[in-house]
Amino acid sequence: MTSRVYRVMHRTRYTYNDDVSSSYGRCYLTPRELPGQRVHSAVVEIEPEPDDRSTGVDVYGNQDSYFHVRTAHRELTVTAHSVVEVDPVDQGLVLGPAARTPWESARPAAVGTREARLAAEFVLDLDPPEITPAVREYAAQVFTPGRPLVEAVTDLTTRIYTDFTYRSGATAISTRVDTVMRRREGVCQDFARVAIACLRSLGLAARYESGYLATDPPPGQEKVFGADASHAWAAVWLPDDRWLAFDPTNDKLVDERHVTLAWGRDYDDVPPLRGVIYTDSTKSQIDVSVDVSPIEDPADGLGDRADSPESGAAR
Repeated sequence: MTSRVYRVMHRTRYTYNDDVSSSYGRCYLTPRELPGQRVHSAVVEIEPEPDDRSTGVDVYGNQDSYFHVRTAHRELTVTAHSVVEVDPVDQGLVLGPAARTPWESARPAAVGTREARLAAEFVLDLDPPEITPAVREYAAQVFTPGRPLVEAVTDLTTRIYTDFTYRSGATAISTRVDTVMRRREGVCQDFARVAIACLRSLGLAARYESGYLATDPPPGQEKVFGADASHAWAAVWLPDDRWLAFDPTNDKLVDERHVTLAWGRDYDDVPPLRGVIYTDSTKSQIDVSVDVSPIEDPADGLGDRADSPESGAAR
């Protein structure tokens, strides 16, 4: 397999039935620069034009964008454009000794290096706790004594894909892992969080990763612009201080079809967009449109946006 280049568009539009006098927002919509991912251009556009805006880097190395709109408005649109090149799965990572080590040896507590101590944050449970007896029992079926880490993670990926039903609208962002375990249905964010809870229940470091998945239209049909969705998956820490990312929603390791935006301990660390508004409005509506389109040459997607000073649920 060879690298693939994508033009990504992510548009979020809020509409209100009364004026919004002030709107504060923070978004994670700029793809990360990684060893296997190169960002050729990125811009976040906001309408109405913000009175104040800035970009920064959070504690996990993600780029975020902050804005404050003080112009009265009944519609707010945030659109992120980027051109990203993604490499196939690094076979050296998958087949290397760190991935092949017995999973018990991949616990940060067992490694003891400075990097392991930093990774230990990703072992901690959330508050409220997500590691329940059901999670521990599910993980124990996969992580048998001495099993190579990559083999166990691959098995966990397949089991979640097989045991859980993808059903859009079955859950909300606030739905707990224990509820997903009981119902055996959800969406990509749920399956990533189930996998993360399983890994953490065993003392392994796991993180939540957000991004996009390039999807192909059904045979004989044209791709519909804007019909894609944001996506989420999980990653497990390896003793050589690298992370192995996997996608339980699609039963595969993260590869050249995945565009990585941001990562953290959970969804709440890296939501695409969140904010606060001041208004007397009693009704609001949100519409999200995402498009991930392959292109042949990175230069094809640059256009005028390459000169901009602002860098900003699929199955």
